[in-house]
Amino acid sequence: MATPEETGAGTPVIESTESDAIQVKAEYPLMTDDQWRAMRTVIEFVVNFKDPDGHDPSKIFHKKVNKRALPDYYEVIKEPIALSTLKAKLLNREYKNFEEYVRDWALIVHNAQTYNRPDAGAYVDALAIKGLVESELRKLVDQNIITPETASWPDLGELPPVEAIPVEEEEDDEDDDDDDDEDDDAEESEDDGGRKKRKRGRRSSAIITKREGIKDEGGQKVSDLGTKKKRGRPPKVDTPMEARIKNVLKAIRKPKNENGQIMIHHFEKLPDKATMPEYFVEIREPIAIELIKRKQKRKKYQSVDHFMKDIDTMFNNAMSYNEDESQIYKHALYLQGEAHKYAEEQKKRPDSDFVMEEGRIPLPNGISHNNELWQVGDWIHLQNANDVTKPIVAQIYRTWQDTEGQKWINACWYYRPEQTVHQYEKHFFPDEVVKTGQYRDHHIDEIIDRCFVMFFTRYSRGRPKGIPADRDVYVCEARYNEEKHKLNKIKTWASCLPDEVREKDYEMDLFDSLRKVKKVPSPLLHMLKDDAKETDEIPKPRWGAENAPPIVGGIYKGPRDENQSPPPEPTPTPPPQPPPPPPRQISNMSNHNDSNYRRNSDLNIAMEEAGRAFGSTSTPLANNHAPISYNQTPNTQQYQQQSVSPAPIQYHQHGQQSASYTPQNHSSGFVSPQTPSHMGHYTAPQDRYGQQNAANRSQNLPGTNPVAQRPVEVYNLSDSANAAIPDDIREQFQRDEQGHVLFFTTPPLDVLPPSKKGEALGHTVKYIAAKLRRNHEMKMKRKAQEAEREADEVQRKKRKLEEGIRIAEDLESLETKALKAFIRQMDEGTDQIYKREYGDRWQEAKMLESQRLRRTQEEARELKMLLEENEKKRAQAATISFTSNGPFLDDIDPRY
Repeated sequence: MATPEETGAGTPVIESTESDAIQVKAEYPLMTDDQWRAMRTVIEFVVNFKDPDGHDPSKIFHKKVNKRALPDYYEVIKEPIALSTLKAKLLNREYKNFEEYVRDWALIVHNAQTYNRPDAGAYVDALAIKGLVESELRKLVDQNIITPETASWPDLGELPPVEAIPVEEEEDDEDDDDDDDEDDDAEESEDDGGRKKRKRGRRSSAIITKREGIKDEGGQKVSDLGTKKKRGRPPKVDTPMEARIKNVLKAIRKPKNENGQIMIHHFEKLPDKATMPEYFVEIREPIAIELIKRKQKRKKYQSVDHFMKDIDTMFNNAMSYNEDESQIYKHALYLQGEAHKYAEEQKKRPDSDFVMEEGRIPLPNGISHNNELWQVGDWIHLQNANDVTKPIVAQIYRTWQDTEGQKWINACWYYRPEQTVHQYEKHFFPDEVVKTGQYRDHHIDEIIDRCFVMFFTRYSRGRPKGIPADRDVYVCEARYNEEKHKLNKIKTWASCLPDEVREKDYEMDLFDSLRKVKKVPSPLLHMLKDDAKETDEIPKPRWGAENAPPIVGGIYKGPRDENQSPPPEPTPTPPPQPPPPPPRQISNMSNHNDSNYRRNSDLNIAMEEAGRAFGSTSTPLANNHAPISYNQTPNTQQYQQQSVSPAPIQYHQHGQQSASYTPQNHSSGFVSPQTPSHMGHYTAPQDRYGQQNAANRSQNLPGTNPVAQRPVEVYNLSDSANAAIPDDIREQFQRDEQGHVLFFTTPPLDVLPPSKKGEALGHTVKYIAAKLRRNHEMKMKRKAQEAEREADEVQRKKRKLEEGIRIAEDLESLETKALKAFIRQMDEGTDQIYKREYGDRWQEAKMLESQRLRRTQEEARELKMLLEENEKKRAQAATISFTSNGPFLDDIDPRY
């Protein structure tokens, strides 16, 4: 720091706020105006500097690194800083001395050297900035603005050692591309097992290349937190043409410049439209390696020559936009020649050189099996060796044939909620599945049938057009991380699909209005123990067959994830109903036999009131059974074939129970058992037990009293029988306050009995009528839409025909006008020639020439007529007439 004499500023004295007004010396000397101006000058010089190639080394240091793009950067760098930080501190005059300013410059350089490898572009740019700043600081020393000690570069510590890494392999680049496409969701990139490996070379404004970690023998990256598990991927099944294109892309990444940097890094991405809008005005077809790779992955190229057209366009754009002597122009010219050389070499190689691993022969057009064509992107059901009732939901990613002629597919699995491990408050849509990282090979014979998976944003709007009514349609909202047992919400559905179908869409039959799909509780709630704690370890799924999803997942009581939505609010209690009118005596026999029989709302209310009355009366029940226990809340349909409790369901004729069972009577003071807290979301399903329960109830319906007591629904075993059940078994089922296992004989529902004995329960007439009416409306709507489309098509064809006629007339008119204009121009040109040749007598010469031309034409016409006449005579002379009156051979010789 300059002394007070050098800077012209004395040591300031600051008055204390204490009452004795003691004067103390300032902690820091004040900055001079020359020093503030010098700071601003240095920043402006570095920001405006460009090397001979037009490269700005300070561009990537203008702003701090995006934490969302590189979350690990802030784990490595403890003091993030950028030029924007220096500008803000300068604007607010936060620097207390010039040494702090120099240290901030040194920190920018040190951070870049710490995070990046020496051959990275950010590392090289940081060294360039260091040289620029040091040269400017020396100028300030020469001007006596600062002292040499102030201008000295501070030592911020040693740089970490550089780990030796193998030569860059292009296969890693392909994996990077897969990561970029699959991890479009930001939360997926942070949560899904391992950070993405960054490419080498100069970074963009939001990306910095990271120093590589040590790799183990298997090639897996090892960090301080342990080995990361790499996400599964579909196998590489490339056609010979695709393999040739990949080889060309690998080859053009090898050439390096004199500094050891790969030449292709200039062409990796397009310039930023915000900073270089003029580029996109001048270049009509902008393209870069990033876009070419994307097109290659999505099977857009039909041949190597088609691919080379984009390569030529990219390099021609660079040579057109940059000056002939620039480094980018020279690199583009050199790489274009190398690309063509590599492409010709690849085209000369036979297809047999590109056979994939394990002898896979790609089948890009799909596999014909069971009279159906199975292609990439199809949604399918696969055989599940662990549970034949729950086929694997999957999407085809690859199709190929092995050396023995067997046909195979690679499919991405989608798990059902009960196959995942999740937090107990997690709710799911009905028929929901989640995307996994499981890409498994299956023989074509393992395909059962087709299905369909929709993104949750479209699921409530309609259904795919043309999907049969009996085909399963699932909804997907999240990815499932099997390593961390987390469900991450999908932001971009296209990132979950194969490259070949990402740009394809499907038509939908839209609903009349947006349907609200209510989520339901986890199907694994019954597995959660009563004494579960948030500190318990996360359970593991139970696996079975090797090539099949888990038999069952797990559930735990840990805290909710940050990205997990809270459980929905419970349905509010309905307002109290008015007291029902006195019940009407109805004959049980007549009700059951009458086809128009309906239970009205009054009867339901009466039965509910009777059920509540049984729970409060002190009179024992006539059949000595336990009081009725049923749920008063509206029944919400859960997963199909999912029981409210894992307890075995027993069916008995009431009044004929085995002697080993001890029904409880009401007089014993028994209170209906409370459902455990984790079962509070469930109500019993309707589909599994409906027929049997309805039969049981129909046998107990009184003939003349519609509000008579209902049969027992919940009972316990005797104390001795209950004690005979092992403790670990009892803990898995619902129990009452005394620890007795609860058994259910019927779901808590009021259902109509079947009209015929042995007939399954069906829908109500009201529901069937509404369904038929809606189907009729949909049919009429489709018919109206088809009629409208046909009318539009007729109008379109009519307009097209009229437009064609009009265009033909216009063309004819234009032809006539063009011909007249041509004749006029010919005449004018002829007159000009005559004027130039004959001067003032050009009209006379033209008239004589016209007469001579007419005579010549007349002579030519006469000569042509004479020749035609002579030709006709020669033809007649060579023709025998069969119509003359002369004799014929058959007149003389009878043989003819």
